[in-house]
Amino acid sequence: MIAQQYGLVGVFALIAFLFPIVTLAFTWLIRPKRPNPIKQSTYECGIETVGDAWVQFRAQYYLFALIFVVFDLEAIFLFPFAVAFNKVGWFALFEAILFVLMLFFGLIYAWKKGALEWQ
Repeated sequence: MIAQQYGLVGVFALIAFLFPIVTLAFTWLIRPKRPNPIKQSTYECGIETVGDAWVQFRAQYYLFALIFVVFDLEAIFLFPFAVAFNKVGWFALFEAILFVLMLFFGLIYAWKKGALEWQ
């Protein structure tokens, strides 16, 4: 019985090991065989930049996106709890309240630091 369970783990490990190797071998087989300077240029599809391509980008956009992702994941993690609310019990209710409180305090912290101010 135990050998069968470990055998199944071995099969999954073998698949996980072989999948990237087979994928890389397949892409190597179907790659373009006649490279030329145009195909190997950095701007193959698009207009080449004139001047300095490095511009300052406001980190606030990334911060807004990360805050959105955190609160979006909150909703995703609370959905299974809401679906099984009648079956889980008091401990799960306490854990869900604790989870929401941690995110609420995180929101207050981000608000006080000025992360939600759009300038």
